[in-house]
Amino acid sequence: MRRFPPARIVCLTEETVETLYLLGEQDRIVGVSGYAVRPPQVRREKPRVSAFASADIPKVLALDPDLVLTFSDLQAGIVADLVRAGVAVHAFNHRDVAGILAMIRTVGALVDARDKAEALVHGYEARLASVAEQARERPRPRVYFEEWDEPLISGIGWVSELVGIAGGDDVFPDLARQAAAKDRIVTAEAVLAASPEVILASWCGKKVVPSRIAGRPGWSAIPAVAQGRIIEIKSPLILQPGPAALTDGLDAILQALDHPLLDVSPSPPSPGAGLAAATPWRLTDGHRAQLLKVPDEGWIEATRLDARSLEVLVRRGWIRRVHSDPLGRTRHDGYRRTEVARVALNGTTRPS
Repeated sequence: MRRFPPARIVCLTEETVETLYLLGEQDRIVGVSGYAVRPPQVRREKPRVSAFASADIPKVLALDPDLVLTFSDLQAGIVADLVRAGVAVHAFNHRDVAGILAMIRTVGALVDARDKAEALVHGYEARLASVAEQARERPRPRVYFEEWDEPLISGIGWVSELVGIAGGDDVFPDLARQAAAKDRIVTAEAVLAASPEVILASWCGKKVVPSRIAGRPGWSAIPAVAQGRIIEIKSPLILQPGPAALTDGLDAILQALDHPLLDVSPSPPSPGAGLAAATPWRLTDGHRAQLLKVPDEGWIEATRLDARSLEVLVRRGWIRRVHSDPLGRTRHDGYRRTEVARVALNGTTRPS
């Protein structure tokens, strides 16, 4: 790069756009993918310079970017053209939840916003862990995720993981580890044999037609079809490996699985106003009193906090576990306050 942090960034996929907005670094963005829709204002604020597998290279070069952010082998040709033109490029290639979190941290580092990125990641990690823990005791329906209909393509890695976190079991977990869509093609007979109890569908931007799924030969015997549990999840929520999948995408899966956590464990926020948007919940006097007991450095034992408040503080990403009791007693684990909590407290750090 010609300068650090980069002042002019072009994002050729949606997830890095959303991440930069969440970090409050959106002013660095000078061009985006035509598929970028999160946050909504991006469509009117930023010029569109690419589709997914193609880009207007002259238009990108005219924006004089310090850095271009890309994703996956499908954009390898675009990357090669930009590198030959002397442009600095960072190509992400993640396919799982850990990769999404690493992407957020990397984007934060690239724009010198490490603390904000770390706070964002901690909030997501806390919410994912809370959902997974509370889903553990519930019945686990068999879930078929359909990414495309002609041919049938099953869900990619991060989608399969989120189904598991939400309390379902992907009927094709081995295929989910395949990065390429061509390696996740399944037959109608294989889906029939898997007998899913829930069918989730997201056809890469094309409208899902449940009646077409239900009308496939023999599929009336599938429990999900017989019970009318064919649910569309909009592609921008689940098919981009970024914050949307961890928030609104996960919530959509929870809703499809009739999971009560959707009512008691609100997702971290949609993008819009940077880190300040990462604390949308009302901080009650009781929660504030508990939060002020938790240090920014070191840790406080969970036994010193109200048990019900502890659960809420963790779920909302305001505190995170930094010490595990060697005897496995969760009430003796240690917790520390996050940057998101400091924003929620408006900078207050004095003890209670």
